[in-house]
Amino acid sequence: MAPRRWLLLLFLAAGVLQSLAQPDSRGFISIDCGLAEEASYVDDTTTLAYVSDAGFTDAGTNYNISAEYLGFSRRGHNLRSFPDGVRNCYTLRSLVSGLKYLIRASFLYGNYDGLNRPPASFDLHIGVNFWKTVNMSTWGADQGNTATVEAIIIMPNDLLQVCLVNTGSGTPFISSLDLRPLKRTFYPQATAEQGLVMLARLNAAPVNKTGTIRYPDDPHDRLWYPWFDATIWAEISTTERVYGIGDDLFEVPWKVMQTAIVTRNASENIWFGWESLDAEPRDDDPSRPGYVAILHFAELQLLNASNGELRQFYINLNDELAYPTGFTPEHLISNAIYDTKPSRHSGYNFSINATTNSTLPPILNAVEVYYVIPTTNLGTDSQDASAAMVIKAKYGVRKNWMGDPCFPRTMAWDGLNCSYAAANPPRITSINLSSSGLKSDISSSFAHLKALQYLDLSNNNLTGSIPDALSQLSSLTVIHGNNPNLCTDGNSCQLAAKTKSKLAIYVAVPILVIVVIVSVSLLVLFFLRRRNQQQGSMKNRTTVKPQNEEAMSTSYGGDDDSLQLVENRRFTYEELERITNGFDRVLGQGGFGYVYDGFLEDGTQVAVKLRSHSSNQGVKEFLAEVRWTKSFNSMCLQPLAEMRDFDVKFYVLVLCRLRF
Repeated sequence: MAPRRWLLLLFLAAGVLQSLAQPDSRGFISIDCGLAEEASYVDDTTTLAYVSDAGFTDAGTNYNISAEYLGFSRRGHNLRSFPDGVRNCYTLRSLVSGLKYLIRASFLYGNYDGLNRPPASFDLHIGVNFWKTVNMSTWGADQGNTATVEAIIIMPNDLLQVCLVNTGSGTPFISSLDLRPLKRTFYPQATAEQGLVMLARLNAAPVNKTGTIRYPDDPHDRLWYPWFDATIWAEISTTERVYGIGDDLFEVPWKVMQTAIVTRNASENIWFGWESLDAEPRDDDPSRPGYVAILHFAELQLLNASNGELRQFYINLNDELAYPTGFTPEHLISNAIYDTKPSRHSGYNFSINATTNSTLPPILNAVEVYYVIPTTNLGTDSQDASAAMVIKAKYGVRKNWMGDPCFPRTMAWDGLNCSYAAANPPRITSINLSSSGLKSDISSSFAHLKALQYLDLSNNNLTGSIPDALSQLSSLTVIHGNNPNLCTDGNSCQLAAKTKSKLAIYVAVPILVIVVIVSVSLLVLFFLRRRNQQQGSMKNRTTVKPQNEEAMSTSYGGDDDSLQLVENRRFTYEELERITNGFDRVLGQGGFGYVYDGFLEDGTQVAVKLRSHSSNQGVKEFLAEVRWTKSFNSMCLQPLAEMRDFDVKFYVLVLCRLRF
């Protein structure tokens, strides 16, 4: 009983991990990377529940940071490091395809490895698209070498993989990973073709007044960092709530909009800027990163218009008007002025200056800046990718089976070959898992790989039989077995058990082949009948030797094209029953009747065609089928035998040994 109890507990643990790996009631996924398996906690600041990353990845090693850095947020106290492999990924599931999501990854080195040498850089990928290079060397050691990156994308499928890629500049690691759903109307610049990567999201307010604003003050859990320079600007604020109206595309939290910066007099400008990530000097280069700026405004003071009070200003980018007219913010109403399309310049210098009619200085409540990343790379066909991940999980395949199976090509999974057609997702065409220590039976998920042509499962410890569903794969030509306990049906299993021999299984995909045979056969028979009708008589006769003779042959008189059967063997009805396992597996049906799958005593797979007594086609046509089959050598290795049995009222042809 003890082993059963242990298994039960194991399954329960797996169920807990699976439940923790699901979005919460808000659709949030909050992962503390490197947290002990099955552990979770509620963050004191955000009240969000964070879970271990054990249910999201099966690679890497957990570490704790050095004690001197434990003053940081709890999410940074531990991390997961990935010393092995080029690409290591987290898989986030149960997402909504077509919905926009914010993805955030945080990194705190904290001298976890005792080397006091953070990695210079490594890359992040969202699915099969590049996200960002994480450069840890730009942050001071007094901050524990920290970084946070965010992106807004449209989810292409119901799962997402976030991957860390080793570029040779240090071991990748990660401290936390968050995913937050956004409204479909939010951030219209994020499309199926491009995502937005955050460069800055700034709340114009002193640090000691508001600090970083996120959930629950921002229900979408965006990070709003304080931004204020007392030597340059003055601050204004309100205790009243600031509202968004109409179709608010950004829903800036009212706590962010309650504060703002202004210049100390109306003659001064508010200014800010940044340099392009691309050092090339030429503007509007399509290869240059495009940027999107979103400026948020709300009037926080109740102005006395009768006394001529007016706040109005121009917004300029690189000394040109970014907004065509003077702008006047509304009292306690959140407004945004933003780029509808990304702009491309070598540098960006925004200035906000009062109009000549304005009696008050310009104001700015918050600003967001993003740069655009393309999201047009096509990952592996979603059904293929899902099937491959199920196969990986079933057999515990490690190798480099992380991220997308086929893309990018330089990181395709070991043992996989894929087809890459323009404008179409890659398809898995070949899998070689020979000598991979596989156990259990053959996964039915292989049958979901509709473009699969070759499958090698040899030299493993697989048991059971080959799933019937594999015969439905129209492209599959070869399954290579060679497992001691693998068999193809009940009879072969018994045979394998007796002989202890290894099976080398070459399974053809018969359905499509049979359809082709039947179709071409009907055409052949049509023309044969028409020719015979025109000749008025049938000159060629079929001669069948008596049933007690040991061999039989057919000849078509007048020519030398006689059917030479390699093995002119007569089968009894009982033998045919044994070969076809009681005629239990139908491959197809043609004009003569059904075609059955079968195996000879030596394991040779054959197709057994029967002529039903109800068939309208006769002996001559049936033997013509034999003759035609012999010439159809693209399918048949060689025809084996034929039989005609008057006692049971049907004709039988053991059609051919299948060639693949």
